[in-house]
Amino acid sequence: MNQKEYWNSVSETKTFTLPFDSDLFAGYVQKDSVIVDIGCGYGRILRILQEEGYEDLTGYDFSPMMIRRGKEECPLIRFETMEEGKIPREDESADAVILFAVLTCIVSDEKQEKLIGEILRILKPQGILYVNDYLLNNNERNIERYRKYEKEFGVYGAFELPEGATCRHHTEEHIRELFRDFETKEYGHVIYTTMNGHQSPGFSYIGRKK
Repeated sequence: MNQKEYWNSVSETKTFTLPFDSDLFAGYVQKDSVIVDIGCGYGRILRILQEEGYEDLTGYDFSPMMIRRGKEECPLIRFETMEEGKIPREDESADAVILFAVLTCIVSDEKQEKLIGEILRILKPQGILYVNDYLLNNNERNIERYRKYEKEFGVYGAFELPEGATCRHHTEEHIRELFRDFETKEYGHVIYTTMNGHQSPGFSYIGRKK
């Protein structure tokens, strides 16, 4: 099962759990800003923003079924499907981009770099990027599966879940390199609850486009 097939198959049942820090976001992004959520799923974060008074909201996801659910649950928010790594927007057309638990779904460095390049393209000068994602775990369960799948995926930290999804946990060195074209404004460690109910270390990041 590929990634699109997996996310389409669970579009009606998955509940995403990474916390959105509204106060942190509001410190960098005004209510009249143009906000884009990449890998928006069914629009959970966009709905939070709408309830807090943000109006110019657009969500993109490569899963048509997630987008359909978003349109049904949040009819006043714009949702569009996107091809992997390509955001269907004009250059410098967004004030802020949200990227929550998206990098974890992209195994290869090359595809991650391509997506960040696209985000840089659509962000206005001095635009804001808000990211929450997962870091490497050091417990026995995760180390075992990192080693098991390292040869298959070509990167330490990638693994496959029993239900078919492919995920990746990251080193902090990789994250710093990936965001090299942003000025780091906020960076912190967080313990997240994954979509399958496990505890996992992660990070919260806000960067400003250089």
